[in-house]
Amino acid sequence: YASVASAARATLSDMAEIMEAVTDRGIDTGDALDRTRERHRRAERFAAAYRHYCWPVKSLDDYRIAPFQLLASEGTVHADRDHGWHMQILAELATTDDPVIMATAHRIVDLADPKAVQAATEWWTEMTGDGGEGMVVKPMTPISRGSRGLVQPALKCRGPEYLRIIYGPEYDVPENLERLRRRGLGRKRSLAIREFALGYEALHRFVAKEPLRRVHECAFGVLALESEPVDPRL
Repeated sequence: YASVASAARATLSDMAEIMEAVTDRGIDTGDALDRTRERHRRAERFAAAYRHYCWPVKSLDDYRIAPFQLLASEGTVHADRDHGWHMQILAELATTDDPVIMATAHRIVDLADPKAVQAATEWWTEMTGDGGEGMVVKPMTPISRGSRGLVQPALKCRGPEYLRIIYGPEYDVPENLERLRRRGLGRKRSLAIREFALGYEALHRFVAKEPLRRVHECAFGVLALESEPVDPRL
């Protein structure tokens, strides 16, 4: 990220200076100067976005993890516990002397209640406006089924500035947004569901103390799915 930001900021800054000099000489450059300045502003926002997630690290104590699900513990996979239970246990772990684990802010939302939905939306907007990545939307239980089978286990709803890290400094230019909206998500969702199922199967085999080759079968299955070609704009 740093190399992209440095190259973009330096190049666009030089371009803007040249265009300003050309304009001062009375040469009409149309809207090129304004577009270059706007591109430079987007590059600055890109740098600010990734820097929010960077800090000096000298040991494991300098790392920070904010988990939102407890996958398993000795002899048990916790797929049958609801989301509230997971967040409660993780919050208790965060109160220990271990600085690595942080409590994860969360909300339980009744989608049939418009006020609850609005409150969650405002919470997300405020959080991402302050530099937060976004939120992970999950069903109440890790494994949920609907009319079409297994429900997507989790969906990241990132904020606009974090998306700048993912898609590039100029992702929110109107023509780029239109291109991104044409993405085909069906294949990606199908892969996510299959990887999710393999992951839970691996967990069950692991806590049951099955031979590691049995656990690795699932892990290699996930890696194989990850090698499947998907839309690069995802």
